[in-house]
Amino acid sequence: MAQQAYMTETDNGGSGPERREPRLRRLLARVVTGWRGDPRIWRRGLVTAAVAVVLAVVMAGHSRIPNAIGNLGSLTETFLPWFGLLVPVLLVIALARKSATALIALLLPVSVWFNLFGGLLFDKTGTGGDLTVATHNVNADNADPAGTARAVAAAGADVLALEELKASAVPTYEKALESKYRHHAVVGTVGLWSKYPMSDVQAVDIRLGWKRAMRATVATPSGPVAVYVAHLPSVRVKLEAGFTARQRDKSAEALGEVIADEKLPRKILLGDLNGTMNDRALTAITSQMRSPQGAVGDGFGFSWPASFPMARIDQILVSGVEPTTSWTLPATGSDHLPIAARVKVDTTAS
Repeated sequence: MAQQAYMTETDNGGSGPERREPRLRRLLARVVTGWRGDPRIWRRGLVTAAVAVVLAVVMAGHSRIPNAIGNLGSLTETFLPWFGLLVPVLLVIALARKSATALIALLLPVSVWFNLFGGLLFDKTGTGGDLTVATHNVNADNADPAGTARAVAAAGADVLALEELKASAVPTYEKALESKYRHHAVVGTVGLWSKYPMSDVQAVDIRLGWKRAMRATVATPSGPVAVYVAHLPSVRVKLEAGFTARQRDKSAEALGEVIADEKLPRKILLGDLNGTMNDRALTAITSQMRSPQGAVGDGFGFSWPASFPMARIDQILVSGVEPTTSWTLPATGSDHLPIAARVKVDTTAS
């Protein structure tokens, strides 16, 4: 009798895993039973299945989307990670429609997305390194340049690049940073601050007609490094013209040519490139340099807009040095987030 009473209590009034597990099984059984024997599960949701296939094709073949019409290819590549948000939407539709065809088709975009971006879901930050660099588009209309400078300097970067420097605000940035950086140079609207001596400072022609890029040799304790700072032209999305990025593309090609001619083997590019690493328009640069974010970063590292980051258009790219970690810094008074990375300049050290 005692055993019978116990079993009744467990079945009807118990709690914990003993009760939750049968409930879950019953729920799954109802779903399977509702679909079992229904031939329509294969005929329903064909449109949803087709959309899933198209989504997979677009993500897998993004490099083949032409730029001839409104730079559609570059626009797609800029926001490519966000295409994954369509998967849960299609999943809900497939379940609501009780479509086995749609559910199976969804495996395609899921596989493609994880192949492209799955690695960014895991923290790959490392340790070590002998040089910390940071870059920040401070926004010409920044209402608190001094506060922005102090916030970025607090990250402890040895080399700091700033873009979109307003001429009237440059003295404010210089004063706010002078206690931490003994060496600095400003060329046009970009500037470089360093704890180590700098030489060979010069403007870099990116075919704009005004100065938005520079180069300097930074004498780090582990050896000289060619540091480039660049702010490529902005891009716009217009209904009548699409993704207007022609000037940005020309400047990227020019910058890529200059970097390719660099004599020093160690090179670092800091700046607002107004493009992501997926954007083919930056191939002249990205084909010869790599981003620490993909190799040793934590997450996607989106940097713009600061209020709701959707794309990483601010970049740290390296060649001849070994990245060890990369991260995004807290928001400042700018519409961009600052980003930082630590690299190993002396790659011969164990």
